[in-house]
This record gives sequence, structure tokens and C-alpha cells, in this order.
Amino acid sequence: MTSQQRLAQLLAQQQIEVTQATLSRDLDELHAAKIRYPDGTMAYWIPDVNDQSLIEVASMTAVGAAEPSKTDQYLSKVLTGLITSVKRAGNLLVVRTPSGAAQYAASALDRQPIVGIVGTIAGDDTVLIITSNEAEAAQRADWLLAITSSDASAHA
Repeated sequence: MTSQQRLAQLLAQQQIEVTQATLSRDLDELHAAKIRYPDGTMAYWIPDVNDQSLIEVASMTAVGAAEPSKTDQYLSKVLTGLITSVKRAGNLLVVRTPSGAAQYAASALDRQPIVGIVGTIAGDDTVLIITSNEAEAAQRADWLLAITSSDASAHA
């Protein structure tokens, strides 16, 4: 879906009348994000953590890419200074934050289409990131430390 206006038109064809404000709230509740697909099209994308293949196709994050993606740039701005440590245990990452920041950090991660991250669980100062496998956990640990390091802004 390329725009809220187009979505409203399609719903109207089904005799479902909605306001732009309702659409906006509903898309937010679904954690929809407007992303650029590989063909350059901008469209709304609703994450489905059960279908990693869709995340891989639509992902804006390319591990090892020369240029930081929009996702990397956004997360670097949001998470720099919040991540104090990252430790790996199998396919899990234990991420430490200052007290009270874990839910904010987890929400920022959950709202992005990141290949290999199945989901997060947040407490007060700890985020548990569940990845699809151990290799992905190792890559994501390195990635998270790289985008949140104090010199990440030089790369973004």
C-alpha cells in the first residue's frame, strides 16, 4: 500500500468508511512502517515476525553494506548512548541499557524490518533480542555495537 489515501479508497470500495486519523492510528498499532522496496517503490509494510522471508525481501538493513541504510541511520540516532553492553547466548542477545531505557530501545528495534531479529522482550534495563539462529545473533551483536558506538555518527 503506497499511501493512506489509496488505502482509504480501497476500503471505501468495500463499503468501509474511515478517516485519515483512524488509518494513521491503525497503521501505528500494526507497527506499519513506510519503507523503500528493492525496486524503489515506497510503501507501507507491516512486519510479520513469523515470515522471515518477507523481512529479507523488504529489509532496509543490509549487513556489511558499504552505505548505512535508513534503518541503520535511524537506529544509530535513537540508540546511541542507550546501549551499554551486548552479550550473546546462542541465538539470544542480552542488551543492557540505563535504567528505564530498555522498553524504548526494544520498541525502536521492533518497529524496523531487521533481517534475523524475530522479536524482543524488554525489562527496565535489559532487552532480550531473539534472533533466528546463532550466526545471525553474532552478526546482529556486532551490528548493534557498530551502529551505537560513539563514532557511528561519522558513518551515518
